[in-house]
Amino acid sequence: MEENLKVMYEEDEIQKRIKEVAEEIDRDYEGKEVVVVSVLKGAIFFTVDLVKKMKTPIELETVQISSYSGTESTGKITLKKDLDRSIDSKDVLIVEDIVDTGHTLKFLKEYLLSKNPNSVKIAVFMDKKERRQVDIDIDYTGFVIPNKFVVGYGFDVDEKGRNIPYVGYIDN
Repeated sequence: MEENLKVMYEEDEIQKRIKEVAEEIDRDYEGKEVVVVSVLKGAIFFTVDLVKKMKTPIELETVQISSYSGTESTGKITLKKDLDRSIDSKDVLIVEDIVDTGHTLKFLKEYLLSKNPNSVKIAVFMDKKERRQVDIDIDYTGFVIPNKFVVGYGFDVDEKGRNIPYVGYIDN
């Protein structure tokens, strides 16, 4: 697979930017604790590196949502794994690998808001703004990228390529 990829961001660039995002989050949550909700599977790579760089105390939760098959969004959003604990009256930070149309994140944010948290913010590793179809506020963004299908650092094609340490794209 790697032979078909063009490098978008090298590993050192990724780690530098994640440190900057962690510092932003720490400033905003100073004196608080946050429940980090990582969206499985792709965001786990970003989540782990992000929380290791944060100084803010965290609780870690995961959810799993499906909306993709291969390289295309199906348009159907399915919650495959829910939270394990209550987020009632807590500050919540959704951590997602990528946002393009915005449908999945909008669904997740509305779902989590229905559970009565104190606040819900969103951190995304990559943002494909040109693909946005719904309004969704992103509070923390690693990189804004063009409309390319990315692989590596958690991004996959049918579960393959997640462990590539850099972010590449498939050049069609």
